[in-house]
Amino acid sequence: MFAAYFDCPGGPENLYMKEVMKPNPGEGEVLVKVSASALNRADLLQRRGKYPPPKGASDILGLEAAGSVAGLGPGCSGRWRISDAVMALLPGGGQAQFVTVPEGLLMPIPKDMTFIQAAAIPEAWLTAFQLLHFVGKVQEGEKVLIHAGASGVGMAAIQLVRLAKAIPIVTAGTQEKLEATANAGAAAGFNYKNEDFSEKVLEFTQGSGVDIILDCVGASYWEKNLNCLSTDGRWIIYGLLSGGEVHGDLLARLISKRASIHTSLLRSRDKEASSGYQQAFTEEVLPHFSGEASPRLQPLVDSVYPLHAIAEAHRAMEENRNIGKIVIEIPV
Repeated sequence: MFAAYFDCPGGPENLYMKEVMKPNPGEGEVLVKVSASALNRADLLQRRGKYPPPKGASDILGLEAAGSVAGLGPGCSGRWRISDAVMALLPGGGQAQFVTVPEGLLMPIPKDMTFIQAAAIPEAWLTAFQLLHFVGKVQEGEKVLIHAGASGVGMAAIQLVRLAKAIPIVTAGTQEKLEATANAGAAAGFNYKNEDFSEKVLEFTQGSGVDIILDCVGASYWEKNLNCLSTDGRWIIYGLLSGGEVHGDLLARLISKRASIHTSLLRSRDKEASSGYQQAFTEEVLPHFSGEASPRLQPLVDSVYPLHAIAEAHRAMEENRNIGKIVIEIPV
């Protein structure tokens, strides 16, 4: 089979489509014929040699996949049948023609949804769902600040905050991205490049601040985050785009607000925990992707690249050109 590959860490130019051995499903695993995958920051970090896959995971890029069931390993429960349309969040291996997945980690693709659209769901939406409900325990009426609001996770979080009857506020780096977040349901949005988002957030919330912050940026935002976090607020860190080294009196500022820091990394979760998130997501959120649902949720696909153009897809993400998900179409 063909897969996205690189022989040594480096830039996007190191990526190419390589012929590798097709995997065989083991005990309780399902073989999925992949039609589409999607690109994530973790793929970029792995390509640079800064984020190796978890022990035992495929070293092929790709944390999510959408396709059809092509084979069943021994011990499968009978939940899935050949040709079922499925999608999954993976520790790796999604950007290939086939991938094996534990049967409990598969989710059905909503009716009338294409593989391209479905590929934009698993990583972004499960991440946002887990951060909001399992980590942040969002409540109705709470105010949630979402950094990188126009990213895949950001656009999913906006809609999930609305679904929870809470109030989404975002930051983004261009007017175009802020307009996209507003269309997705953001109550307010601020350009972090030309305004102090913490001041704007306090102004919007009439001085009370936000109850939850979803932060994939890290070190460079710590002071502004604490400035606009409410008393007893929850600051959830799930990425470190600006690094993790903090200079300043972080703990004193944190204690003064009785605030808490939570961290999360879905890729390293064990199968049992991941299965729990996905079962809750399947039951509570997936029905809202159907056409007759109200409110209706919608994955946002920014662009689609064929697998042989994987290097250009990486460049687009590195340059922050995307609004929503960059999807990789896998050749038949």
